[in-house]
Amino acid sequence: MKLRYTLITLLFIMQNGCMPMTYPPGARMNASPQLGENIFLTEDGASLPLRHWLPKTEPRAAIIALHGFNDYSRFFDSPGEYFSKQGIACFAYDQRGFGAAPQRGLWAGSEAYSHDLQVLVRLVKQRYPKRPVYLLGESMGGAIIITAMSQANMPEVAGIILAAPALWARSTMPWYQTGLLWTLAHSLPWLTLTGEGVHVIASDNIDMLRAMGRDPWVIKATRVETVYGLTDLMDEAFNSATSLRGNTLMLYGEKDEIIPKEPTYAFLQQFLQADAAKKTVAIYPQGYHMLLRDLQAATTWKDIAAWINASPDKLPSGADNRAKQLLSSQLYSMFKFLRNEN
Repeated sequence: MKLRYTLITLLFIMQNGCMPMTYPPGARMNASPQLGENIFLTEDGASLPLRHWLPKTEPRAAIIALHGFNDYSRFFDSPGEYFSKQGIACFAYDQRGFGAAPQRGLWAGSEAYSHDLQVLVRLVKQRYPKRPVYLLGESMGGAIIITAMSQANMPEVAGIILAAPALWARSTMPWYQTGLLWTLAHSLPWLTLTGEGVHVIASDNIDMLRAMGRDPWVIKATRVETVYGLTDLMDEAFNSATSLRGNTLMLYGEKDEIIPKEPTYAFLQQFLQADAAKKTVAIYPQGYHMLLRDLQAATTWKDIAAWINASPDKLPSGADNRAKQLLSSQLYSMFKFLRNEN
């Protein structure tokens, strides 16, 4: 009887037209966007919290870092400190709907996230007109960079760094997962999910994960429509493999339990066959999803710095060699086969 009432309720809700929503920026204001001390002021007047890590002397390069899903700009604290000591100016901001940014918990849409990034790139290039600017994205941040870089109006940058980018597109998900997501998003879009009972390990840095659990600015309960928006973004990023332009360093951990190997390797297959820009893939045998904060995070920082310096033929860790071995192995062929079977 309870099941019957539940089904009737769900049917009633669906018949009344519930739809997953996006919450885009408002109209553009007359005032120009600004790169403040602790605020990135956008074209529509939104104040996005900004963090920066600056060298004591004139920087030789700049990094704009984008955080992952439900995270915020603090994710770059330790990497930012490291890179600033290497002479690289670093900037990270809370993206719309995350951290202390406006409309917390609501999805602004991939177009809004890409546009904000484009605006900030222009501002950083104005501040450092003679210095190369790099983009670094973790998980969702990586997917945003991929989609932004695939657009014609994206300002030129020296290179992009993708740390375990969110590439779990619907085409690589099981049917029951996509079906459940669609049903919930079109019936109960406001429903919040906590992830309790989902046993995955995001990092081997347990102290860091516990600190995130205590951090009030890390979102713990997520609206279904926000997950739906993230999936739309992952679809767009995954399908942009052949149109992604520019020098690229992509990092991935063999122990990543958040973004599966199948979509990641399928993306790389197309990506590496595209244009002749400088492309380096690094796969870390002991790496988890949060590569920049894992226990071996310093290894990835050194690889990134070396790649920016463009001095060595190979990365210091040898993770690029590991990637070549995996991507040319029968394991890669197996994932390709499984994808075609689905």
